[in-house]
Amino acid sequence: MVMQQFEAESKRLLDLMINSIYSKREVFLRELISNASDAIDKMYYKALTDDSITFNQSDYYIKIDVDKEKRQLTITDTGIGMTKEELATNLGVIAKSGSLAFKNENEIKDGHDIIGQFGVGFYAAFMVADSVTVKSKAHGADQAYQWYSEGAEGYTIEPCDKETVGTTIILTIKENEEDEDYDQYLETYRLQSIIKKYSDFIRYPIKMEMSEQKLKEGSKDEYETVIEEKTINSMVPIWKKNKTELTDEDYVKFYEEKHYGFDQPLTHIHISVDGNIRYQAILYIPETAPFNYYSAEYEKGLELYSNGVLIMNKASELLPDHFSFVKGLVDSEDLSLNISREMLQHDRQLSLIEKNLTRKIKQELLKMLRNDRGKYEKFYKAFGRQLKFGVYNNFGQNKDDLQDLLLFYSSTEKKLVSLAEYVERMKEGQEVIYYATGETNARIERLPQTEMVQEKGFEILYLTEDIDEFAIKMLNEYKGKTFKSVSSGDLDLNDEQDEKEEKLTDEEKNLFDQMKEVLKDKVTDVRRSKRLKSHPVCLTNEGEISIEMEKVLSMMPDNQGIKANKILEINTNHDIFESLKLAFNKDNQKFEKLTNILYNQALLIEGLPIEDPLSYTNDIWEVLK
Repeated sequence: MVMQQFEAESKRLLDLMINSIYSKREVFLRELISNASDAIDKMYYKALTDDSITFNQSDYYIKIDVDKEKRQLTITDTGIGMTKEELATNLGVIAKSGSLAFKNENEIKDGHDIIGQFGVGFYAAFMVADSVTVKSKAHGADQAYQWYSEGAEGYTIEPCDKETVGTTIILTIKENEEDEDYDQYLETYRLQSIIKKYSDFIRYPIKMEMSEQKLKEGSKDEYETVIEEKTINSMVPIWKKNKTELTDEDYVKFYEEKHYGFDQPLTHIHISVDGNIRYQAILYIPETAPFNYYSAEYEKGLELYSNGVLIMNKASELLPDHFSFVKGLVDSEDLSLNISREMLQHDRQLSLIEKNLTRKIKQELLKMLRNDRGKYEKFYKAFGRQLKFGVYNNFGQNKDDLQDLLLFYSSTEKKLVSLAEYVERMKEGQEVIYYATGETNARIERLPQTEMVQEKGFEILYLTEDIDEFAIKMLNEYKGKTFKSVSSGDLDLNDEQDEKEEKLTDEEKNLFDQMKEVLKDKVTDVRRSKRLKSHPVCLTNEGEISIEMEKVLSMMPDNQGIKANKILEINTNHDIFESLKLAFNKDNQKFEKLTNILYNQALLIEGLPIEDPLSYTNDIWEVLK
């Protein structure tokens, strides 16, 4: 028996594959089961074109056997088998795919898809095995052959005894190492979990003898260990069933079985596409966010299957960041995979699927918003922040797709409203969408800056999250209406009374100039307010950076000290203004103290810290004397 060498570069590729390509050793079983499934598929295809073959599906299966004493794991299939030449060609040349050749030779197109298109999955066995024996008898052949290898040094092929058509692969499992537990691949319950994880939806039964405790016959409390052959995999995936066969309870049960979350899904989306690229998908909109959702530890992505075989647990390429809360899976028969089956070769195909899924998710959310407002608001409470981040992220690239999904609390409706609903209610001649920022709705309600806007009957959107104003600034406008903060220097209220407003007297001009001098660079200007009614003072801003944005930016790790251009506005109709004028004319020291007090009060109203609390309290005591 002559040892034959693998072809050139095969040794290097085998070493690379065993040590680098697969991130988890457990996937060896997935690869071998997929190959076994392919072999049965080939037999099925032969039966379609050869009347002498009767394909009775119950006769075709994959069997897993364990012999702990010999440290052997055996995978047997009842598929088409391999001739001596096919063993040499398919297993003697790493990356030579028998499945791919079979597909090409027989021009298999729709409906008969072969999983193993790159021919290296078989060699994943060497990640866990010291030696691999393959016994195979091809359909229509009289003689069976055995292929044997201990790794990169080469292989042998010789005749062997095997009565039935098909292939048996025997792995002699490695001994445990200090940092690697190989014994686990000889434990039936561990093998069962690997099969359920990766190969649950292989279309043929995967059988294995399992032990369990059962009551002894005729006994009430005495148990015995019984070994029974069981089918481990489900075989028929829910996503390949017709939607009319499934109920809402079926989808919820599948959500629970896949451990997508501890909650109940708000809704599901079942997609089946048979076009340029074929795929099925089941997507879920969860009810609650995972505990780590808004953290760096959260990993987005959908499960990705290729013809029922799990390829990736988290295929992040299938979801945009703003829809990262979506759970579920995609199964495509058309995805081409590279040698690892863990990295996708054709990004264009993934991109097409991602675009379609994104469109379907948006449609489902808009449908929920229209037809079940309570359910949508529950969703929005959990994930609205992510939608707003999506508006702001990537320089607003997705803002047009997301703007209709946003909700904000309304000053007039006293509930969450959409931008479309706000615009629909706008007053005649109103050109801007007014908003106010603050920590809570209750605090915004009491802001001095909202007084005039609300008195004139304009609706105000309340922005309470740190991302809100950044998203609004990125939107810039909605249906031709621009956004305007109630704290903006120019409120644009179109008020005729403002046009007739009396000009400042020289005394008032000098007073404001002196206040600005007292405050120095703390404010860019001091002005008479057009918006205050009952409050004596407030801060407004000019420019792109608002006071609320300054607060958010100041809490960032890379705080660069970005400041808003603050304007101190004084209500000249308030009693405090008379006290200011009196002090301005008679008591310069008191005037400075009053100026500082009013500025600090304006800071407190905005939720900004007072630079010198001690000086502030001393100023108050001095004025109160």
